[in-house]
Amino acid sequence: MQVQCIVGNATYSADLSGGYDLSVGIGPGGDNPNAFFIDRAEFEPFRAGGFIGNVSLGGSANCEVIRFCAHGNGTHTECVGHLSRDRFSLNRLITRFVYTAQLVTVTLNALDRGEAITRQMLEGKYLLPVDALIVRTIPNDDAKKGWEWSGHNPPFFAPETLAWLRDCGYRHLLTDLPSVDPEEDEGLLSAHHAWWNYPEAPREDSTITEMIYVDNGIKDGLYLLNLQFPPFESDASPSRPVIYPLV
Repeated sequence: MQVQCIVGNATYSADLSGGYDLSVGIGPGGDNPNAFFIDRAEFEPFRAGGFIGNVSLGGSANCEVIRFCAHGNGTHTECVGHLSRDRFSLNRLITRFVYTAQLVTVTLNALDRGEAITRQMLEGKYLLPVDALIVRTIPNDDAKKGWEWSGHNPPFFAPETLAWLRDCGYRHLLTDLPSVDPEEDEGLLSAHHAWWNYPEAPREDSTITEMIYVDNGIKDGLYLLNLQFPPFESDASPSRPVIYPLV
């Protein structure tokens, strides 16, 4: 299936028969990255009376009870409700799921030195007028998909960087880091506040997606983004961003 879209003054097409899934798995057999010392996701068979929801343990069907925290257990998308006293739900605020996007790569010194991604690192990337910006960081290998970020002082975005991207018109930001803010910042979440322009004029139709993984074989450039997440009435949800090259 071919679709067309316009970026700036140019018309592009995307083949929806093949894309790149940027999410990482959670649970048994998954990649299971973890951040902020949040307990890992738990998958247990449901039990009631003599029933056990696990066929290998003698049950008639598999029926799992899952306990997780979206913010620390893998790829997730969050909305301004992450900061607000009001219970803003990602499911209620975000009702559009397909966007134009640009993938850029930023080279860092390491993943454990608390390095800030600055405006200067992105200004030379020839950013285009699209809905979403996807930022891949280097170093980048398969180990990042299951990385234990907790206690390792991962990189983050300088607040002024996200204020600038906000003012450039981006509505959605995707990163392979566990957060746009430092692991330890005394609860300020300055980059989150800058991105959502909260509390001055909250951007309710804007999201941040964290802990994605972009394989090195995927080239920087323009993509069509399908941002998928289940309809949880919460500030954040596990998500599955899928991108399709725009040509």
